[in-house]
Amino acid sequence: MPDSLSGKTWFSRITAATSVQLAIIAVLVALLYGRTMGKLISDWYVLPDFSHGFLVPFFVAYLIWERRDVLWNVDINQTWKGMALFSFGLILLMLGTFGAEIFLSRVSLVVLLAGVVWTLLGAHILRALKFPLGILLLAIPLPAVIFNQITFPLQLLASRTASLLLPLFGVPVLREGNVIQLPSIQLEVAEACSGIRSLLSLLTIAILYGYFLERSTGKRILLALASVPIAVVANSLRIVGTGLCVQYWNPDKAIGFFHEFSGWLMFVLSLGCLYCVHRMMDVFSQGSEVSR
Repeated sequence: MPDSLSGKTWFSRITAATSVQLAIIAVLVALLYGRTMGKLISDWYVLPDFSHGFLVPFFVAYLIWERRDVLWNVDINQTWKGMALFSFGLILLMLGTFGAEIFLSRVSLVVLLAGVVWTLLGAHILRALKFPLGILLLAIPLPAVIFNQITFPLQLLASRTASLLLPLFGVPVLREGNVIQLPSIQLEVAEACSGIRSLLSLLTIAILYGYFLERSTGKRILLALASVPIAVVANSLRIVGTGLCVQYWNPDKAIGFFHEFSGWLMFVLSLGCLYCVHRMMDVFSQGSEVSR
């Protein structure tokens, strides 16, 4: 394995030097992860909570394309050190396969790709691609254990918030766990109404939004963090709106059309809130610069 390739001509030289290696690895990855990737794409289509996964590969491709000038001029230093990361990816794949934990199998692909990049292209290229590789993790559905640990507290939080706000609008409620008893009907804040779907989607969009429209790494992180309370509050308001429609309009339409429509409406409002947070960051940062 050569130690170094010139940064200015690395693309032409890598084609001759490592094309066979890349082809073999591509075939092995396809054989190892064919079923895993097929199930992942199926989950993006079947599970609404993770439908944003379809956007992630396109975003990653754009990130790599945007870094093409940097990647072109980075020296390639092939090293066997990357095989440690590559081997760790294979271990995760075996643990996920034999332990029937598909989450580990999917994460192992990202780890394995990082190991391939490190081995064949070097640590400098890996550092240049660490953000695109990290973004790939957003496309992987959370394991059921973690997912349930998140959704149930969100269900309780949404039902608790709705039971506190609805009486302010003249709607008497009685809450037991995630069930809200209204005078005319019983509302259950089910797993699908926990807000996890909008939270994960808004988090992904917040990361994309911050990347495209904000240069400061600190502000990008704050935007991503701000998406969490925004999504939680928006979902709570959605439950409140459903309760008001049940009480003052039509129960059937409230838990049918309005409940579905309000999900889209609250998501649009969440995007607006995310934009307002970004603008407030700019105002505060400009104010701090002026005060100096």
